[in-house]
Amino acid sequence: MAGLSFCGNNVTKNAYSVDTGMLNNGCFVDALNLVPHVFLLFITFPILFIGWGSQSSKVQIHHNTWLHFPGHNLRWILTFTLLFVHVCEIAEGIMDTNHLHLFMPAFMGFIAATTSVVYYHNIETSNFPKLLLALFIYWVLAFITKSIKLWKFAEYGVGVLHLRFCITALLVVLYGLLMAVEINVIRVRRYVFFANPQKVKPPEDLQDLGVRFLQPFVNLLSKATYWWMNPLIIGAHKRPIELKKIGKLPIAMRALTNYLKLKDAYEDQRQNAEDPEKAPSIWRSMYRAFGRPILLSSTFRYLADLLGFAGPLCIYGIVEHLNKNGLNRGTSLSEVYFMSSNELLQNTSVLAVLLFLALVLQRTFLQASYYVTIETGINLRGALLAMIYNKILRLSTSNMSMGEMTLGQINNLVAIETNQLMWFLFLCPNLWAMPVQIVMGVILLYYLLGTSALIGASVIVLLAPVQYLIATKLADTQKSTLDQSTERLKKTTEILKGIKLLKLYAWENIFCDSVEDTRGKELTSLRTFALYTSMSIFMNAAIPIAAVLVTFVSHALINKSKPSSSEAFAALALFHILVTPLFLLSTVVRFAVKAMVSVQKLGEFLQSDEIGDDSWRNGDMPVSLEACKKHPGAVNGGFFTWGSNLSTLSDINICIPTGQLTMIVGQVGCGKSSLLLAMLGEMQTLSGKVYWSNCFETDGSFEETRSKNRYSVGYATQKSWLLNATVEDNITFGSPFNKQRYKTVIDACSLQPDVDLLPFGDQTEIGERGINLSGGQRQRICVARALYQNTNIVFLEGILKFLQDDKRTVVLVTHKLQYLIHADWIIAMKDGSVLREGTLKDIQTHDVELYEHWKTLMNRQDQELEKDTEIDNCQTAKNQVDDDEEEEEEEEEEDDNMSTTTSRRSKIPWRVCWQYLSSGGFLMVFLMVFSKLLKHSVMVAIDYWLAEWTANGDVPVNGTANGDVPVNGTANALCLITSLTVEFLGLSAATNLHHNLLNKIIHAPIRFFDVTPLGQILNRFSADTNIIDQHIPPTLESLTRSTLLCLSAIGVIAFVTPSFLIALIPLAVSFYFIQKYFRVFPFTVSQQHHNFKFSLSLPLTILSDYLGAVIVLTAAVASIWSSGKSLPSSMVGLGLTYALTVTNYLNWVVRNLADLEVQMAAVKKVNSFLSTESENYEGSMDTTQVPEDWPQHGEIKIQDLCVRYDPLLKPVLKHVNAYINPGQKVGICGRTGSGKSSLSLAFFNMVDVFEGRIIIDGIDICKLPLQTLRSRLSIILQDPVLFSGSIRFNLDPERTCTDDRLWEALEIAQLKNMVKALSGGLDAVVTEGGENFSVGQRQLFCLARAFVRKSSILIMDEATASIDMATENVLQKVVMTAFADRTVVTIAHRVHTILEADLVIVMKRGNILEMDKPETLLENEDGMFASFVRADM
Repeated sequence: MAGLSFCGNNVTKNAYSVDTGMLNNGCFVDALNLVPHVFLLFITFPILFIGWGSQSSKVQIHHNTWLHFPGHNLRWILTFTLLFVHVCEIAEGIMDTNHLHLFMPAFMGFIAATTSVVYYHNIETSNFPKLLLALFIYWVLAFITKSIKLWKFAEYGVGVLHLRFCITALLVVLYGLLMAVEINVIRVRRYVFFANPQKVKPPEDLQDLGVRFLQPFVNLLSKATYWWMNPLIIGAHKRPIELKKIGKLPIAMRALTNYLKLKDAYEDQRQNAEDPEKAPSIWRSMYRAFGRPILLSSTFRYLADLLGFAGPLCIYGIVEHLNKNGLNRGTSLSEVYFMSSNELLQNTSVLAVLLFLALVLQRTFLQASYYVTIETGINLRGALLAMIYNKILRLSTSNMSMGEMTLGQINNLVAIETNQLMWFLFLCPNLWAMPVQIVMGVILLYYLLGTSALIGASVIVLLAPVQYLIATKLADTQKSTLDQSTERLKKTTEILKGIKLLKLYAWENIFCDSVEDTRGKELTSLRTFALYTSMSIFMNAAIPIAAVLVTFVSHALINKSKPSSSEAFAALALFHILVTPLFLLSTVVRFAVKAMVSVQKLGEFLQSDEIGDDSWRNGDMPVSLEACKKHPGAVNGGFFTWGSNLSTLSDINICIPTGQLTMIVGQVGCGKSSLLLAMLGEMQTLSGKVYWSNCFETDGSFEETRSKNRYSVGYATQKSWLLNATVEDNITFGSPFNKQRYKTVIDACSLQPDVDLLPFGDQTEIGERGINLSGGQRQRICVARALYQNTNIVFLEGILKFLQDDKRTVVLVTHKLQYLIHADWIIAMKDGSVLREGTLKDIQTHDVELYEHWKTLMNRQDQELEKDTEIDNCQTAKNQVDDDEEEEEEEEEEDDNMSTTTSRRSKIPWRVCWQYLSSGGFLMVFLMVFSKLLKHSVMVAIDYWLAEWTANGDVPVNGTANGDVPVNGTANALCLITSLTVEFLGLSAATNLHHNLLNKIIHAPIRFFDVTPLGQILNRFSADTNIIDQHIPPTLESLTRSTLLCLSAIGVIAFVTPSFLIALIPLAVSFYFIQKYFRVFPFTVSQQHHNFKFSLSLPLTILSDYLGAVIVLTAAVASIWSSGKSLPSSMVGLGLTYALTVTNYLNWVVRNLADLEVQMAAVKKVNSFLSTESENYEGSMDTTQVPEDWPQHGEIKIQDLCVRYDPLLKPVLKHVNAYINPGQKVGICGRTGSGKSSLSLAFFNMVDVFEGRIIIDGIDICKLPLQTLRSRLSIILQDPVLFSGSIRFNLDPERTCTDDRLWEALEIAQLKNMVKALSGGLDAVVTEGGENFSVGQRQLFCLARAFVRKSSILIMDEATASIDMATENVLQKVVMTAFADRTVVTIAHRVHTILEADLVIVMKRGNILEMDKPETLLENEDGMFASFVRADM
């Protein structure tokens, strides 16, 4: 064969002739077209290779991604189009191999276009615009030379029917547009030819070193393929990924930016509304704030969906033209062959390349659409969370306390409703893209198969309502599941918060059964949910099988002929495309409905009542200057309520004097705390006014006065509230740190000893809800916070100590009457009204009866009480310190475990997977595997039969229906069975794991709850259980389905074209590395930054997409090469149809592997708790050996008792010996950490008794079954615990007592009248934690609870701390009377409560220091008991 030459190798002809003019020689014109490309390569290569070191940017930026030339994206799009056109030109030229000039300039043009974009990118990022001149010259030259070629084509009569003319015309347009873009850059920025170029500043984000998320700033290619993230991904694989590595987000993506956008859109509607009462539309606000990116995403989605149809069309073309020679519709001019456009599209190799390019583009557009919606969804959620948070800060307290807005509802708004809206936004583009996809699919089917295709499509359409029905049922079931789950979680939370009480009362099994009941209902909902999910998956798999069957049967019946292989497999591919939007439609509609509900809930929340305007606090009140100097706060004729129209506070007329200490006193439930909140504007005002002035006198300088935050108050509540931050952060609370002020406050609040005890001083991090601090420490930090704030007014509620601050107005709510002597002004409350106000002297003069009553209660009114007992001030117990340090270590260890989980190299946790599957039962595992394999085998068999049927002319046309219907029926049945087995396997595993977890936790020793944060345990029952219940089964189903589909596809391709196996090896290696990198990335990030998982996993998703496209190309090329070797075209169609599915399912395999790995962490966490040791509930004695009435006398012998909280810790009680007579009243006292509370726990065998014993009425308690021991004793704890339900349930959850006995207990506890006044009496509602009762009332209920259980031994652990003195005195007498014949052990934190006891035990460091009658102990003035009594006076 003759060699190639530029103008062809037929030299005798006029290939090189220029007789008719140079431009009339086609070869010369093509050579001329080479000039611009050679020029560009000659100019740019030296610059590109020399580098850009000398041309450094004058602007300092931290990233080489500053893209600032106008028309940047347009240039990239035009360049990519140019490259594609060059590829077509090369393909067309290669058809005639004798003429180099037909494809050589195109090849050089391709290299030049690639170089131009690399060159341009370097110019832009290095900010050296003078070099744009070379590009400008190149575009001008290329435009001119191509225009000459087009002109000559037109002159010789080559027109639009010829492919080469069309390509040249396109190139002229593209070069012209690129030249225009270049001119525009030079003109706008005044570059190249201008003396003074325009100066441009880089965006703020690129000047910030912390911003490493560069997606908005990189070039189009890097944006589309997420190439800029490669260093981060490789880094994540090599070493732990930390949040600081991810860096800050760009300003536009930050929650604050998006919040302001959404808030502005929301507020604009409110301001511009014609009807001010009408609530602004959240939908409209969302559209105005986030509409543009959604439209962009929808555009990408349309392009992706349209490109998706290229697959079936290319399959049709390849199978159709595989064994035919293309029809030559071209013409020859001047010995050169001009191909027609049709002829190119009939070439199978060209179609294979087009299929590959279409797939690559389709996946790129699809991922771009996903990215934009995901980013917008996350931005929207961030904005909504900020809106909710800001609303919470302004919510009216009455909304919360009256149950109109519960904490659970707000949690749901934050966790669920914002998530629903985010997911709706993710799926939003589907809403308008799907109808287009369906219409296009049906049109193409009709074009291929005629009427029979419409009949097949109608099956899909007719079954769509069934899918919608299933989807709505799914939504309803999910809602019911969510309700049951919320109820279960509420009950579990109550159990965990009150676990100590439940164990002491032996009620854990009652409450455990209650949770199991709710769990049973939840599992019923989950079973229904699983059934509907299975039906949905079944419909999705069965519809294409049924549609294809109906189509081919009707085609055979209508046309009396079989469809050709090309038609059959193109139709099959189209049906697979059509099912996706119809399947998604139901999901999208479901999410749309959910989103509408969420928006409604959000709207109601954003419109709910806020605390009144702050004009009263800003001092906008008509009072004289003199009056406001004397009384900065006042209430005139105030009637206040908590929501019902019945006033809680009536006829309130009070004044708060400036710079003085005002005390509000009264009995439990008289309205003291309510008055405080009414003054803060937190209650609803029925009538009257609250005034606060802003004119304060101060002795300080003007600067000091001005710096005071006059419009806010310092506030410390009875119930301590702490941040999960350091002690210092909790005290300064956002205010600037002032060392002198900080030290003064620490000293004033007696916090220094506590700070010294903590492992890192005031830099110790406080656990959630102050878990690592004692009650006293928590309270002191809250007071310190209130005092540290630079405010004029300080409100303290139920606080035992206070700071005498001459410059500030202090309002103290208390029931400790001994502090009244410090008060400058006293407000006495009774039954929601002010009984009396004035100074102590005024009350002494004008209300002698009240004063005498107080005096009796105070006992020692004359003596100064400058400090409370040290007992109350220090930490709860020395062992608590040990516990706390241990706990700190445990928490740090836990954190470390978490960080290692997040950062370790990702390996699929096979052991955990096996534990999960074995929890589900081996039978279910076997059924799942067997049915899955059988289903996929049958489905492959159906498609293989279709290939044989369309290829084989001998099979009768009507034979199709008879043979295929049973096989299709089998396939459909298997689809349902497989999805059901997976769902029920998951349910079985979820049932067993939750049951085992609940039983393990509830029977764990009390030490477990001391060292494990409540939030961590709750996470096992909430997030982790939710993942096991609802997320793992669908992921497992999807993973097995997509894996088997991929394997069956590869198997079919290999069967059809064995040569594909050669290419499979490198493809498999590539896939291994892709999934390995992909899995490590979302796994490491997802633990800490859930939403980052979505946007940052896209680069590897797109890589697996491109790999899928390569598999399709490989399969197509292998089929085309093998087609001559007796391979039927129907088999090629089968192979290609399967290859097309690989692209989708490879992606899902990788995605599901990553998801399953993250989700299996939940199983691992649950399993880690299942190894917790339980308490020994059995004991060595049988229940029958214990007398029914034990303990009948209440005699207690403590012999050589040694106790510790854990075998690894030091003993907290050392060789304690004591004897308590039956019916004796014993008081135990001692400093913090002396072992008082530990001794009370030892009576219930709650701690490790490792030596010695406690004998009660002749029986060693360590031998008793725990249930028996604890159910026979009574205890009242320091912290009152109430459960949601009724008063009856709180007093007697076992339901063994009569009403009379309950009323008797309430009467003893001084609660009978109050309960009778409630609607429902004993069945009156108790809200979560007993929040609808005051702290004092809750304490009284706990006392009543102990009285209900008529045990001969009662232990009281500082049970009267939250009760006013009058009630306390009554109670002391009642206990002495009601328990006259029983043994009462009182753990005293205030010594005056045990002065009447028969026996006092004084403890120190786990030993008994003194033990005798109180009178005898007081005689020894040097003794510890005597010193305690002196300190308590």
